[in-house]
Amino acid sequence: MFRPQFLFIASSLLAVLMHNVTAGTDDYSVQKVTEGVFYHQGVHQDATAENIGAIANVGFIIGERCVAVIDSGGSYKEGELLYQALREQTDKPVCYVINTHVHPDHMLGNAAFSPEEPVFVGHEKLPAAMAAREDFFERAFSETLGKAYDGAEFIPPSQTVAVGEPVTLDLGNRELLLTAYTTAHTDHDLTVYDKQSETLWTGDLLFIDRIPALDGSINGWINNLEDLKTETVSYVVPGHGPAGSEQWQQGLEKQLSYLKTIREQIRQIIFDFGTIDDATSKVGVEMKDEWLLFEDYHRRNVTAAFVELEWE
Repeated sequence: MFRPQFLFIASSLLAVLMHNVTAGTDDYSVQKVTEGVFYHQGVHQDATAENIGAIANVGFIIGERCVAVIDSGGSYKEGELLYQALREQTDKPVCYVINTHVHPDHMLGNAAFSPEEPVFVGHEKLPAAMAAREDFFERAFSETLGKAYDGAEFIPPSQTVAVGEPVTLDLGNRELLLTAYTTAHTDHDLTVYDKQSETLWTGDLLFIDRIPALDGSINGWINNLEDLKTETVSYVVPGHGPAGSEQWQQGLEKQLSYLKTIREQIRQIIFDFGTIDDATSKVGVEMKDEWLLFEDYHRRNVTAAFVELEWE
């Protein structure tokens, strides 16, 4: 694994690197993070038919031999648009589609890449997570997304990554290091590290600007974020929010502060024999102006954390 150290890039250089690149349509574009690394920044909304579920960061890395897609989009339609954007940049084949976790905004576009016959890659627990949620996701998101959903398929990984056993994929003189994590945001989070550019794709281990959503373990998430702080990276592509070389450190510290504050306040309520209703009405309310979509997700975060922490 890469070792502790932060590389700080001047903001003027970042402005040059992070320029918009027009994709195949007027309203869907990718940005160049650094040489050979592109992403589409999702909007800070919940999925709707109007935004075609394009609410998460998705993108691709180009090697000398082939291309790896990292998360495929929040609908089949977004997958198609991402594929068009990729083809604007290269004619090399797509050899891998890597899903960082099961949430629909990151993997409903998988089938758009099937004609390329890529290897689908994910955490060792992703197949079970996908099977358990497929029926619900299909009902909910076919209705929410409408025609943008049509064509979506739940394609489990044919290659998996085990916790403690990182996997290296070679795109042709460009190696990607895939690392599986213990339970944090989910129980099957995966990161992708491009060794050539020192770019880390965090999936939803890291949210910037948009409030994080807990679907795993608050203790595990805090622990894994503390580990991420020590990594040597030049650029980070978070699951949500802007990618780059500087803002991610502040974003990570802000997210850690949010999760630690929730944990501390919940523990105090439990110590005082308080209830989950006490927690959802009081915990973390002072942070409501610090996060987008706070009202939509904060109470759910507190509820999930309370259930975990009351059994400590």
